[in-house]
Amino acid sequence: MNRNNIWIHVGLAVVLITIAGVLGQIERWKTSLSQDRPTKIVAVRKPDVRSDHGSPEVLVRFKRGTSLEMIKALTSTLNDQISDEIESVNGLTVIDDLDNADPESVAKLYSGMKHIVEYAEPNFQIKIGDPLEKATFKDLYQRPVAADAPNDPLFGDQWALNNTGQDGGKKRADLDALNAWANTKGSPEVVVAVLDTGVDYKHSDLISNMWTRPSSMPAYTDDELGTFDDVNGFDGTAKIGDPMDDNGHGTHCAGIIGAEGDNAIGVSGINQKVQIMALKFLGRGGSGSTNDAIEAINYAIQRKKDGVNLRVISASWGSTARSQALEDVIKAAGDAGILFVAAAGNDGSNNDSRPHYPSNYDLPNVISVAALDRNDELASFSNFGQKTVHIAAPGKEIVSTWLGDNYREASGTSMATPYVSGVAALIVASDPSISMADLRKRLLGSADELDSLKGKVQTGGRVCAANALGNVVKGHSH
Repeated sequence: MNRNNIWIHVGLAVVLITIAGVLGQIERWKTSLSQDRPTKIVAVRKPDVRSDHGSPEVLVRFKRGTSLEMIKALTSTLNDQISDEIESVNGLTVIDDLDNADPESVAKLYSGMKHIVEYAEPNFQIKIGDPLEKATFKDLYQRPVAADAPNDPLFGDQWALNNTGQDGGKKRADLDALNAWANTKGSPEVVVAVLDTGVDYKHSDLISNMWTRPSSMPAYTDDELGTFDDVNGFDGTAKIGDPMDDNGHGTHCAGIIGAEGDNAIGVSGINQKVQIMALKFLGRGGSGSTNDAIEAINYAIQRKKDGVNLRVISASWGSTARSQALEDVIKAAGDAGILFVAAAGNDGSNNDSRPHYPSNYDLPNVISVAALDRNDELASFSNFGQKTVHIAAPGKEIVSTWLGDNYREASGTSMATPYVSGVAALIVASDPSISMADLRKRLLGSADELDSLKGKVQTGGRVCAANALGNVVKGHSH
């Protein structure tokens, strides 16, 4: 918008809002207050008028009762437009400034409208923050393994699942997968969403465990964005139904959760059978925006409401920028019964004093995960926090699936997070009716306590799949 005439625009907006009230808007406001569902906002986009960076500038949550007419009058006067309404959070809208103004200035303007706006914030950029240790290609070869191990050729390299002391590791510094699998190896009825750079859903070690939209379920439709052929999931970056990974990070995380096990190919996920829903919001370079993440979570919530047995969202990314809008949509996911597992970050810092988001959101459905090495020591890069990081999992030198039917070794809390998400899926496979709250309690309460984690994470322990499936709960709570 033209900031030189800002107060003229604001004055006009106030006049329009006042006129709308005189003409009966107040009555419509009262009506909207009595409705359980928020009013749908349908935006008419002006063709060929876009911001240079191609993303909306601000996320604005209007107060309950602020009608569509009022929002349209306001945004039109300011030469802005509604890009989308986030259906899962009442009043949350994505607004595009058509004059390419600075997002901070746009957010400040809307934040000043206290009578109708709860909050407004810039559409923050988010990037994968993995440590400097780069992912490396892994040669396929067979190590000796236990008789009850799956026949996947790289299983002997998967110390996180069964640590025999390979490559200088500490025996049994692992998730105790073999004992857990005596209970269950996972279920194709359980869905875990990987919110990341997408997933290579054609990978030969993943294809059988990928979620696809059932033929009986209609394609995903958003009032503002349109209809998407979401047979393979959702891409929040391009707002399309194809979440194919063009980076590799999301595919690596997906393999940790659910690479098909005992199929004589590559690796095994902690779930040998599961459904992985691909949610893409980070692009080829590993970056995206708050809005892209919110759109993908909003999609997941809607599919959950449509009957998809989505129980967990795995989020291996984050930043130090706090977004109230992102927190609100993650809370909405929790209200829908979805656990949200988030990476604690890779700065080697204390999240109690230097918050990292989304892992630091104090919500009953969030679990924050630190990373361990193969000796049960906190990885040097891993963030920690006795109050704000809940549990640790293997996250250094982790071998998993990569683009193009390849396999790579990578490190980060990005790798630790899907192990916790995967153990959550195992619990659901063994106890399908478990509530989200009890699922979280079971995960945290069954951790193996470690001296190296005392004072570093809330539970003082590493996730243990065998304990979690054996109902060994020690009483840790949020």
